[in-house]
Amino acid sequence: MNILRDYRLIPEEEGEDYIRLLVPENFNHEDVEEIRFLTGKDVRVRVLPEEEFVKELQKRISEEEIKVEGEEVSREEGVDILLSQDESPAVSLVNSLLIKASAVNASDIHFEPYQEKAVVRLRMDGVLHEIATVPPSTYQNVVSRIKVMANLNVAERRVPQDGRIRVRIGNRDLDIRVSVVPTVFGERVVLRLLDRTGSLLTLEEIGLSERDEAKVKRLAKKPYGIVLVTGPTGAGKTTTLYAMILYVKNPKKNIITIEDPVEYQIKGVSQIQVNPKVGLTFATGLRSVLRQDPDIIMVGEIRDSETADIAVHAALTGHLVLSTLHTNDAPSAVTRLADMGIEPFLIASSLEGIIAQRLVRRICESCKEPYTPTEEELKELGLEGFSGVFYRGRGCERCLGTGYRGRIGIFEVLELDEDLKKLITKTQDANDIRKTARQKGFRTMIEDGIEKVVSGITTSSEVISVVKT
Repeated sequence: MNILRDYRLIPEEEGEDYIRLLVPENFNHEDVEEIRFLTGKDVRVRVLPEEEFVKELQKRISEEEIKVEGEEVSREEGVDILLSQDESPAVSLVNSLLIKASAVNASDIHFEPYQEKAVVRLRMDGVLHEIATVPPSTYQNVVSRIKVMANLNVAERRVPQDGRIRVRIGNRDLDIRVSVVPTVFGERVVLRLLDRTGSLLTLEEIGLSERDEAKVKRLAKKPYGIVLVTGPTGAGKTTTLYAMILYVKNPKKNIITIEDPVEYQIKGVSQIQVNPKVGLTFATGLRSVLRQDPDIIMVGEIRDSETADIAVHAALTGHLVLSTLHTNDAPSAVTRLADMGIEPFLIASSLEGIIAQRLVRRICESCKEPYTPTEEELKELGLEGFSGVFYRGRGCERCLGTGYRGRIGIFEVLELDEDLKKLITKTQDANDIRKTARQKGFRTMIEDGIEKVVSGITTSSEVISVVKT
């Protein structure tokens, strides 16, 4: 009997007549009684908070090592992520990588085949880190294993394929999107990990300054109009939209979302998954949702002029529409809508606010240290004459030597008042809109980033890398 494997409880100490276990707060008492019966020993338990228990469990099961045909990779026994009991090298490797990714909160796993070997990389806090190599002789078995899990065609290696895997690792329920594409040296695989059991962030937790948080809360409370969140892919736009929905959600409001995909389920909110294969696009979904008597509509992304047009008219007919757009900053969203063919007077009438954002890595608190910034560093941030200290991470075990742990948003929030709306009817030029907004106290992303650098939350290099000054 393997208590760690069979029951997901952690043995802490064993004596002649007793065994002591570490258990989570919601542990199953029947499991403990069963262990007592099977071992014939008195079972004592020490209850750990849920998060602490999961970390300890992942640590314990990551301590073994496997060798895949001469290549060493770390192994964790993924007993609860596969129904199969097969212990072949490919299965063990896929298990270990999924659990490793879960343990370090990675968002993606990349399997990249090259002539000499295949490389496995994890994306942590937005940056890729190489964690293992696989010999070509084993790599195809690894790809086949992933395809079997995702119900893809194992025999087809010439065309791209997309699939989905649902697995459970400890107390975490992961939904994994699988993308396979053929390359010269074999099939390249990328797994996108979505934690279904992860808690959603609130507006207080995403990194807004007090001033910007107040603005976003005002925008979320608007009775009608459009509020846009802009930024590149992976900038945390959907997280911000979810945070706004959590802030305004109550039983008196009918909230419906149209997403691609539905990343997190929110209790009390009707969520629709886009499915272009059957004709359910953002545009057709939005038309149907308008007949469902909604108060608030969240549209995952405004991708085309048809969706933009319906969203604008929904806002003008008394609905609050929350959506995302791919632009570099807040004022450029107005230009983008105009480029999509929306009349300037309709933009001015419907648009209430724009939130632009990026994600920067947080300095690891375990190895954080102060240092004196160079003149060049200060010049790059426009802080000539600054006499204080900045902070950075030395690199430690907790941050895997990166000096960073976790991420936080940097933001610019543009509320449209009457003056700005009048300006939009005359010009949709982003520079003109920015200039007028600055006169009214609008603060840019780089300024928000600098504030977080001076506060010791992130580093100057992080801010510079995501916001070009």
